[in-house]
Amino acid sequence: MSEDRPDLSTTPRLHVDLPLALGAVLTLPVPQSHYLAQVMRRAVGDVVRLFDGHSGEWAARLLTVARKAVSVVIEVQTLPPETVPDLWLCAAPLKRGRIDWVAEKACELGVARIIPVLTRRTVVDKLNLDRLRAHMVEAAEQCGRTSLPGLAEPVTLAALLRDWPAGRTLVFADETGGAPMAEALRHAAAPAAILIGPEGGFLAEERDAIRAIPGSIAISLGPRILRADTAAVAAIAVWQAVSG
Repeated sequence: MSEDRPDLSTTPRLHVDLPLALGAVLTLPVPQSHYLAQVMRRAVGDVVRLFDGHSGEWAARLLTVARKAVSVVIEVQTLPPETVPDLWLCAAPLKRGRIDWVAEKACELGVARIIPVLTRRTVVDKLNLDRLRAHMVEAAEQCGRTSLPGLAEPVTLAALLRDWPAGRTLVFADETGGAPMAEALRHAAAPAAILIGPEGGFLAEERDAIRAIPGSIAISLGPRILRADTAAVAAIAVWQAVSG
């Protein structure tokens, strides 16, 4: 690209499920092609920023523009692959809208993986993972991430705890009491996970099972009763501020 290239901060930024590399000539998938051609009204010679979730961010110049097929050439790497703290969010599914918001904000805040966890009081037992991933893609496009969080299939709390990896700290929000969040998280360096229960919280036997995991840490989220989505975002933000 020339030295008088346009300010890339004003160019569209899109995620593509295509391997990106310097000099590669690619035809973008239909949704991204339609967005650039029909929504953004981009023309041949314009620049777009692309990321594939693995190789960083790249500036690409449009070679051809058609309604459903935009081709580009990759001209320069604009961001290297990001270093993501090894933090998981394990959270009970919530109603549509609220769980979408949690996935979006978890992506913005830099978690490495999201695991939906089914507890005894979970009111939602089915998730549209494609929809959740779409929300994470949009969040990554907006916030400048060059990677996407992993998204696991829903798992029961019992199965999650049974297969818990040795050496990964498990931080869980305990509505019955725990260490102050900022203080507790000083001892929760990566690899770590934050576990957030459903509306209504964990049952007593569930809390006992969580506490039995080596390295588990019960935290308090303060004197007020937080909604599950608020608790998830608050805990991630504090962890990132303290340990991330």
